[in-house]
Amino acid sequence: MIRGALCLLALLASSVPAQDDPWVVYPGGTGGGAGKHIVLIAGDEEYRSEEAMPMLGRILSVHHGFKCTVLFSTNPETGEIDPNNQTHIPGMRHVADADLVIAFLRFRELPDEDMKHFDAFVQSGKPVIGVRTSTHAFRYSRNKESPYEKYSTGSRAWKRGFGGHILGETWVNHHGHHGRQSTRGVIEPGQEKHPVLQHVKDVWGPTDVYGVRNLPDDAVVLLRGAVIENMKPDGKPVDGKKNQPMMPLVWTRSYKTDGGVPARSMCSTIGAASDMASDHLRRVFVNACYWMLDMEVPANAKVDLVGSFNPTPFGFGKFRQGIYPRDLRLPTIPPK
Repeated sequence: MIRGALCLLALLASSVPAQDDPWVVYPGGTGGGAGKHIVLIAGDEEYRSEEAMPMLGRILSVHHGFKCTVLFSTNPETGEIDPNNQTHIPGMRHVADADLVIAFLRFRELPDEDMKHFDAFVQSGKPVIGVRTSTHAFRYSRNKESPYEKYSTGSRAWKRGFGGHILGETWVNHHGHHGRQSTRGVIEPGQEKHPVLQHVKDVWGPTDVYGVRNLPDDAVVLLRGAVIENMKPDGKPVDGKKNQPMMPLVWTRSYKTDGGVPARSMCSTIGAASDMASDHLRRVFVNACYWMLDMEVPANAKVDLVGSFNPTPFGFGKFRQGIYPRDLRLPTIPPK
């Protein structure tokens, strides 16, 4: 009878689904990044960060040995990835253990209990990379008394928010014609040998160039964005003032936190999932991870895709529905 009861308990236990973490961890391994932890945070409504960040995390994990934790905006009731939810990114506590954070965010307003981990990371002086809409990553409109309201553009404490105060620029405008003109990365004269640009030759993406007006003196521009006449890789730069001068596209900063701690950041206003089809743009980000962590950049960093990657076109309301973080784990990726 005891044996039968134990069998019944085992059967019942096997019928209960395992609790799924609402984030993805790609384990560290061998390679230049072994022993380092990168947290990638996806949370924007338009440019498919929920596709770009796990794709980049898989490359960094499988090809370079970094442990990569990818966090997502999710529906708290269903657990589905929901870029439209601006207040719920579970797993922010993982940022406390990160060596580097890659943020691809837009107008998020996280609870103080979650945001404290991000703020502590930023104030520690550890490096952060901001992608595309991270120039306007946060907007505290629901709780203006939050101590993290400073991250909002136009805040009382940081007038230009996280984008301006940490990355170097906040939201300005669409400099290129959104949805009609694309972007080609042009190496800034004098930066040809910068480690982040090692073996980077042809960066192109279908998103438009962002306006940049107020970079601080400590910013170092690596790539500028040529406004391309159409949304084709072989398109020509437009004539006239749009490209005279070209806007900064990728830049780095060395600055000090509010507490005087030396810190480093990088911002790229190109980086939508569809932009990431460019292997040279992927190399910019992989190289940057090494450089930001004061590690030697590989001679020709491997940026081959791990598994399938079919980026959804950018646009509001166009994200793939019914996708859970568990669907993006490494075991689900078919072998090549």
